[in-house]
Amino acid sequence: MLCLRTVLLAGVLAFGATGQALAVEGALEVGPVAMTVPADAHVLRNARELQEALAADSGPAVLWLAAGVYRGNFVVRRSLTLRGERGAVLDGEGRGTVLTIEADDAEIDNLTLRNSGRRNTAEDAGVRAKGLRIQLRHLRVEESLFGITLGPCRGCGVDYAHVRGAGANTELQGDGIKLWESDHARVRDCLVENMRDVVVWYSRHVLLERNVVRNSRYGTHFMYAHDSVVRDSRITNNVVGVFVMYSRRLHVIGNVLAGAKGAAGIGIGFKDSDGIDVKDNWFIANTTGTYLDVTPRGGSPLARFEDNVFAINQVALRLHARASDIAFTRNQFQNNGSLIDVEGGGDALAVDFEHNYYSDYAGYDLDHDGFGDVAHQVKRLSAAWIDSHPVLALFEGSAALGLLDVIAAAAPVFANKLMLVDSAPLFERPWRQP
Repeated sequence: MLCLRTVLLAGVLAFGATGQALAVEGALEVGPVAMTVPADAHVLRNARELQEALAADSGPAVLWLAAGVYRGNFVVRRSLTLRGERGAVLDGEGRGTVLTIEADDAEIDNLTLRNSGRRNTAEDAGVRAKGLRIQLRHLRVEESLFGITLGPCRGCGVDYAHVRGAGANTELQGDGIKLWESDHARVRDCLVENMRDVVVWYSRHVLLERNVVRNSRYGTHFMYAHDSVVRDSRITNNVVGVFVMYSRRLHVIGNVLAGAKGAAGIGIGFKDSDGIDVKDNWFIANTTGTYLDVTPRGGSPLARFEDNVFAINQVALRLHARASDIAFTRNQFQNNGSLIDVEGGGDALAVDFEHNYYSDYAGYDLDHDGFGDVAHQVKRLSAAWIDSHPVLALFEGSAALGLLDVIAAAAPVFANKLMLVDSAPLFERPWRQP
């Protein structure tokens, strides 16, 4: 067991510990890259030239910035491409938003933006974009309160950006990437670290793909973000990996959500959301792997969890009171401290568990069909005591009640509170690569 835990923890958390964004392995690196300025390019070499070019009602469609520091706050108000050599830096000198975009079809490429103001009321940022189809690529944002803020910004995209906060205290940082009323937007191949949250609010059909978010508060916070997708990302060592509120038809596919520690640590959580599809993810070493609160809300499509790995979590699945219309199929539950916890002393008997693998399954497969011949059941003595004596709910999660469940596991005759049943568990552990 120790060997398996060591291998899983070392292998998975390495995604968040390295200095590289492994989500973009095989693609271009995040942040500015080496670029060759075309011979006929319109090249700007100081802040005055840049301000004049941006203030003009017309001019070259493509502006290049030579390597160097351009101090001030800059505003783009016409459709253009602003592109820099590696080493081109816009420095806000601690005032306001460094670069503001208020034009459709603008493209900002290959720049470092730093030193925004620190006003939370104004959300001073490295970049703030408002318009249609704005594209931000190969940016590095540092020493700024907020990183990249879009909104409203329909059809906009952020690719290969690196947003880095100033320190470990994420509460003093703004959001790394924020999408507000930005339907059909995308954030792809980006690295966000030491910021507050990645936010997707009041935005539909958003794609988050191949991103790394680490050492922050919320890896991603969705709210009223219907028909959105987060996939193939590494969201590690945050307070909460992904949390979803009041959203429908959200798809979470192929991600690693690991290392969400502390009392509030959650790999992924859902509140008042419907039509949830969670597939092929790894939930590793979190306080709570998955948290469900009034999800689905009833009379809605199932919340489906398929082909996921839940390993080394303190609690693999935590439900707020009784839950139904939820299906767990072909998932792997490996070496979790506890498989299930239902707040309020309820159970998960209305949840459909089918063909999952459980590392603590004590059954057998005499007919060699790959499934256990007896059901996997989870019983809990502490839950029965809380049902009989509600005052004990004050001690739920304590070492004392935890000891009761250890005793019940050693002597199952004492565990008379049935929590969940999988009638045909998978007998052999499947191997999946994160």
